[in-house]
Amino acid sequence: MASVTSLSHSVEQHLSSAISATLPEAAADPLLRRSDRADFQANGILALAKKAKANPRELATRVVANVVSGDVIKEIEVSGPGFLNVTVTDRAITENLAARYADADRLGVPTSPRPGTTVVDYAQPNVAKEMHVGHLRSAVIGDATVRMLEFTGESVVRRHHIGDWGTQFGMLIQYLDEHPHELDHKDSRVSGEEAMSNLDRLYKDARKLFDADEEFKTRARRRVVDLQAGEPHTLAIWQKFVDESKIYFFSVFEKLDMEIRDADIVGESGYNDMLAETCRLLEESGVAVRSEGALCVFFDDVKGPDGNPVPLIVQKSDGGYGYAATDLSAIRDRVFGLKADSLIYVVDARQSLHFKMVFETARRAGWLNDRVKAHQLAFGTVLGKDGKPFKTREGETVKLVDLLDEAVDRATAVVRDKAEKVGLSEREIEENGRYVGIGAVKYADLSTSAVRDYKFDLDQMVSLNGDTSVYLQYAYARIQSILRKAGEARPVAHPELELAPAERALGLHLDRFGETVTEAAAEYAPHKLAAYLYQLASHLTTFYDQCHVLSPDNAPEVVANRLFLVDLTARTLQRGMALLGIRTPERL
Repeated sequence: MASVTSLSHSVEQHLSSAISATLPEAAADPLLRRSDRADFQANGILALAKKAKANPRELATRVVANVVSGDVIKEIEVSGPGFLNVTVTDRAITENLAARYADADRLGVPTSPRPGTTVVDYAQPNVAKEMHVGHLRSAVIGDATVRMLEFTGESVVRRHHIGDWGTQFGMLIQYLDEHPHELDHKDSRVSGEEAMSNLDRLYKDARKLFDADEEFKTRARRRVVDLQAGEPHTLAIWQKFVDESKIYFFSVFEKLDMEIRDADIVGESGYNDMLAETCRLLEESGVAVRSEGALCVFFDDVKGPDGNPVPLIVQKSDGGYGYAATDLSAIRDRVFGLKADSLIYVVDARQSLHFKMVFETARRAGWLNDRVKAHQLAFGTVLGKDGKPFKTREGETVKLVDLLDEAVDRATAVVRDKAEKVGLSEREIEENGRYVGIGAVKYADLSTSAVRDYKFDLDQMVSLNGDTSVYLQYAYARIQSILRKAGEARPVAHPELELAPAERALGLHLDRFGETVTEAAAEYAPHKLAAYLYQLASHLTTFYDQCHVLSPDNAPEVVANRLFLVDLTARTLQRGMALLGIRTPERL
């Protein structure tokens, strides 16, 4: 099905034609926006008048005389110093929405005219370590960004750059070699909880021994050398840690209702074979230089507190490789191997300087350029209700699993509270509790601009009032309830009908869905889609209050048209929430 031209775009075209007819030499941008004085307001005449040295109100009046009104534009008037206030016809609103309704899969949302290949690097847990609330933001923001980009036609390659390499593994590998049954399983089915518990216990025991026993410490350090040299027995033990950690990772991502595929997990170790060549290429091209034995890249604008330059260290003086070597090798792989046009890194804002230096190094090396761009989708810190970084009472980082479990428990209590009225079974209560709880956590994150810090407040997240996913999920379920009660009546668009003010407001907002998705995907800004959906649910609430759908006083065509409006609203809510990775239960 072809995409649907939005009403704002149609109005824009009408005004552009009128401006061209009035001032043939002018580049005609009407600068159209939504307005509370009319359906749309065009502000572009002021800039045009300045260029043409004309009186703006007079120019606006001449433009209005050239506007073709009728099918789309109902009326247009000059306001203030030369603004144009535009009202569209009720018929145009209903016909436009009917075209979206007919496109069940995409609701008329266009695909990108020039799609490319984007690699999104997100959800980066560490092997043998518990996932915490910081990993939540990377996973949730990354997943929504992937979904939006794919929906607009982009070819997306997911990458989960897990921390699976480095000196800390020497200690763990040596300990497991000396205590070979520490990661054995009692039976073939092992839960993520059990896997993490095994890893946690082994890590603590290995650390205790490492700190207390000098001989063990020496053996552990030798093991790092063996690991980096690719000694087969050492690699086999390392692989056990990776496999055990993946059992845990997959269980957490399943809880988050998120698909993470094994093939997309390419950790630090995946770039080992490229590190030496990356260093050679940088040194030979003069991008990196030797300084006190280390291979470094210097920047004019990056200096320490003492005023001396702070370099990006690609290779340490002892020959070891830092994060920079791995990150630069990953860029080479993604640009030349995966043929990506865009690289998106969903990474904590506190790593911004590191990525700024890595991207600039890659640009100097010619791996990034005007055609191939890298962007850090930086995110802020998760705060507690007290406004401080989110920690347990003991001051430890909060485990992600505990947080998700508590969200589901709270949400299940909210669902159970209304379950009898709706007639939900125990299975539905538990399933909906899961969807509402996980949706609440995701939406609270996604409805905040990624770069801002946000407060993690479960009470607010699972509230039925305010800007929460539960409010949106209830709006969707409420519409499904109306559709079930409609009996013989069916949703059918009736363009001949006049629309009430609340119907027009809802219809005009529904028409903006395609533009919003396109903008949110292009800007990697899920919060813009979340804001749109909240406003949609708010328009729906006003519509309910002012326009009864199934009232016996309504003519059959009014009932059919209102059913059509709420059904399209439900479909838009469902599609929009799915793009954020949130489910919409049919009954709540």
